[in-house]
Amino acid sequence: MSSSVVVIGSFNVDHVWRCESLPAPGATIAGRYSTGPGGKGFNQAVAARRAGAPTTFLCALGDDAGGAMARGLAEQDGFALTAEASSEPTGTGGIYVDSRGRNTIVIGPGANAALSLGFVDQQRALLAGAKVVLAQLESPVETIEAALAIAREAGATTVLNVAPADAPSSIGLLKLADVLTPNETEFAALLGRHVGERVDANDVAALDGASLHALCRKLVGNGTVVVTLGSVGVFVSHAEENLRGDTQPYYRVGAEQVQVLDTTGAGDAFNGALVASIAQDPEAAFARHVRFANQFAGRSTEKEGAAAAMPHFTPGDAENK
Repeated sequence: MSSSVVVIGSFNVDHVWRCESLPAPGATIAGRYSTGPGGKGFNQAVAARRAGAPTTFLCALGDDAGGAMARGLAEQDGFALTAEASSEPTGTGGIYVDSRGRNTIVIGPGANAALSLGFVDQQRALLAGAKVVLAQLESPVETIEAALAIAREAGATTVLNVAPADAPSSIGLLKLADVLTPNETEFAALLGRHVGERVDANDVAALDGASLHALCRKLVGNGTVVVTLGSVGVFVSHAEENLRGDTQPYYRVGAEQVQVLDTTGAGDAFNGALVASIAQDPEAAFARHVRFANQFAGRSTEKEGAAAAMPHFTPGDAENK
């Protein structure tokens, strides 16, 4: 299968508890339980496919019910799944969601932590043939770095969702990404780790545009940084010499007005939709891709779940609204 988008990353079986408030240390509270597919990589692959892009997902799976679930759901959604077999169990996630849609998540990496350099090397032709390659950091960082290097060398657009915030990263890894997509927590962590700038994550959204742009440029000199800011929207910062079809080096895009039920997976929805839009119309202004990704992510919060909440909504649908 030829794919315009290749997503490399994690698959988890999510165990979700919905409760009135998030549990405090030492507390026992009542909640409503459900289970289903998740993992940043899988969520983003589902989003990319439902946003209209032919998609392949690269991952590692255990020989268990979770692995069978991943394969079956990928087939149902119409995207290719190529998995490295692992002796570890398929990854899991424990998620608590409160009545306001906020969440806390604990991940058990399992097979995701075994995604290997050798497996990525075997996928060179697939990575080199993609228009866009998207990765996150729930897999070994050296594996993700190798995948992005192969894609970059072949001329594909590389997008790195630098999540979760506590995942290891390096300046070398960041430089392999044409586009970085941290949220405010991840952005603050990257600044502290790589630039020596101490910024409170809660203050990122309130920074004026020029200051936020300057911080983005310190982090990556040549790449584009897209900082997702939840209910506030998105901030975009380009290198002056590469505006990606935009007319200004930095700007904000406001959040969509939606009835939020569950924010789990909203960042993954944004990333999957962003790369799908880029792959389908690479000559369009970058702001157009961001606006579409914002719409897609907003719609994803109106349903419960992560992968299951991704809407069937393409750039063409957005234009015909």
